[in-house]
Amino acid sequence: QVQLVESGGGLVQAGGSLRLSCAASGTTFSSYGMGWFRQAPGKEREYVAGVSWSGGRTYYADSVKGRFTISRDNAENTVYLQMNSLKPEDTAVYYCAASKTSLPGVVLRTQSAYAYWGQGTQVTVSS
Repeated sequence: QVQLVESGGGLVQAGGSLRLSCAASGTTFSSYGMGWFRQAPGKEREYVAGVSWSGGRTYYADSVKGRFTISRDNAENTVYLQMNSLKPEDTAVYYCAASKTSLPGVVLRTQSAYAYWGQGTQVTVSS
């Protein structure tokens, strides 16, 4: 069983930065594709970014491209989401997700592709 625990959320002013972390346990982390999703109040959960288990490939939603960076440290069993130039519309609960994949270069891009989810961390961006 895979456990995912997010941290690093909080309140920040528009234009500021936050770095989210997601610590994984209970599995061989390096064989899992990882992703970040978010859900704003009254809206559906949406994809933010994903990274292949090799770390060599990433993919971003258009809304965060150029501002957010996903990365992973397989030695530390942790995936990160560096968020810069934050906007009020980035306010949401951010979720980490994981799923095992046999292909090192694949970036999983849909909710249904992910088997394991964290509990979420709140990010609030004030204007």
